[in-house]
Amino acid sequence: MVKLTKSAKEIRGRHQLTVRVKTAKYRDKSSNRWLERQLNDPYVAESKRLGYRSRAAFKLIQLDEKFHFLGKGKTIVDLGCAPGGWTQVAVERNKGTGKVVGIDILEAEPIKGATLICQDFTEPEAADRLKELLNGEADIVMSDMAANTTGHQQTDHLRTIALVEIAYEFAKEVLAEGGIFIAKVFKGGAEAGLLNDIKKRFKKVSHAKPDASRQGSPEEYLVAIGFKKDIQE
Repeated sequence: MVKLTKSAKEIRGRHQLTVRVKTAKYRDKSSNRWLERQLNDPYVAESKRLGYRSRAAFKLIQLDEKFHFLGKGKTIVDLGCAPGGWTQVAVERNKGTGKVVGIDILEAEPIKGATLICQDFTEPEAADRLKELLNGEADIVMSDMAANTTGHQQTDHLRTIALVEIAYEFAKEVLAEGGIFIAKVFKGGAEAGLLNDIKKRFKKVSHAKPDASRQGSPEEYLVAIGFKKDIQE
């Protein structure tokens, strides 16, 4: 059994009631199942209670509880930041210092303590725009980006890995010595060639699935710690 983090134990213990949703003429069975799942999801309830914009905030919280990478004064890039849950957590843990820059193809409402831009990260000029905002090196590059799912697991995996590769290339350009790279991958992790390169450039590389990830979701997160800038191509 996977060891639960502190937040997972607290949230599971706080929400134990089950809500049943009655069928309605204007909802099909799929919509009914989605609504019931939302109402019974403890992370949805906690995100609302604590003011986070999405339940995904707890994925980052739990990754940090496991790997301890966030903290005061960090310079952080949040790729795929909308609606802003990860950015909120990063700003909170920076404790009024450091810098947080986020980008997403979708518009995100402003977050105090962060600079958010609406742009497709895969566009060539997006990386340059982020670098201008950073005006220096980053301590953490984190990506919760995922391609729109098709329902075909292998296709979805490959499309998401393509985003991981783009995020990784950017991370290599901006990370400071000892920096951290975090990216969403689907079940199966990163491709062998990509993973080998990441292992060569970081001191420690792990895969983790936070409790806040839905049980049936194939997602997990690659966490690479200790970037080595002097590695030759």
